[in-house]
Amino acid sequence: MEFPLLIKAVMIDLDGTLLDTAHDLAAAANMMLRELGRAELPPETIQSYIGKGIERMVKRSLTGSMDGEPDAELFNRAMPIYERDYAKTLCIDTRPYPGVLEGLKALRENGFRLACVTNKAEAFTLPLLRATGLLGFFDVVLSGDSLPKKKPDPMPLLHACKQFGIEPSEMLLIGDSLNDAQAARAAGCRVFCVPYGYNEGRDVRELDCDAIVSSLYEATKLIRKLS
Repeated sequence: MEFPLLIKAVMIDLDGTLLDTAHDLAAAANMMLRELGRAELPPETIQSYIGKGIERMVKRSLTGSMDGEPDAELFNRAMPIYERDYAKTLCIDTRPYPGVLEGLKALRENGFRLACVTNKAEAFTLPLLRATGLLGFFDVVLSGDSLPKKKPDPMPLLHACKQFGIEPSEMLLIGDSLNDAQAARAAGCRVFCVPYGYNEGRDVRELDCDAIVSSLYEATKLIRKLS
């Protein structure tokens, strides 16, 4: 791989890449567990459950297992409770990671078009981006319920490429998890990973990515705008 990569646009994941949402996600999960009469979990445990969307995180919180399937009736009770509670905790402790604002400003100054591509539902995505001052940086925002399929399926990435009128090879995805790496490879996009996010407790060095970058700002040093 030769750097800088020549690309036209950048897609960026939300949870664990742009924003540190773990504390607020965990607080809502424990509020849900309390209401259901179940034992609370350490925030670190819940953080390891993040990475496959809220439904999977709720299932993991209910079963204490990465692949567990709770009783259907319990899960159907739990989901609306979690969504209600997360709406309350949405942006209490959530903050952009170091280097995010600097990175977004640098990307804009260098002429890159930007998309936020997340598996989080739009009802949470847009308020979070707005509250943290990041929404205005993005030309396109694709949430987990914007399209029929979400990451690791390549559909959201390919959709963003079509929105920008570019080829997948001209797009970079910056993320923090296996979902991101798999989606990028399936779409034919470049992918950088940050080491500080929520890769289900696993080391990002295990992922198939083109570079590991310490921050969003560091990523800007490895790319150049393709005219």
